Amino acid sequence: MHIFIDNKSGNPIYEQIYNQIKAQIINSTLCEDEPLPSIRNLAKDLRISVITTKRAYDELEHDGFIYTVAGKGCFVAQKNTELLREENLKKIEDYIDKIIQLSASCNLSKQDIIDMIDIMVGD
Repeated sequence: MHIFIDNKSGNPIYEQIYNQIKAQIINSTLCEDEPLPSIRNLAKDLRISVITTKRAYDELEHDGFIYTVAGKGCFVAQKNTELLREENLKKIEDYIDKIIQLSASCNLSKQDIIDMIDIMVGD
């Protein structure tokens, strides 16, 4: 597992860890039931607080990406296809919001946008 902490990022460190582990789970770099580094080991490797690492793991577990086995550690959870679908729907909605904003600045109509999508998707 590879995690990169960007100290210049405006995002909190726990959020950077959360996002990177989540992305690796979604794209199958990390597989179902694969063990994650212990909270202490990850904190040591990244040279950050154990509390920060624990918060990232807690968030991942709360959102269903990992699970904990007492005395054994944290593991990648089975992919929840409904959760992944919701994540992707949210991303699509965010892109649509950007399209609406850009189209307004170009004076495009709703039909213009639909036509563009039809051309891009094809038959």
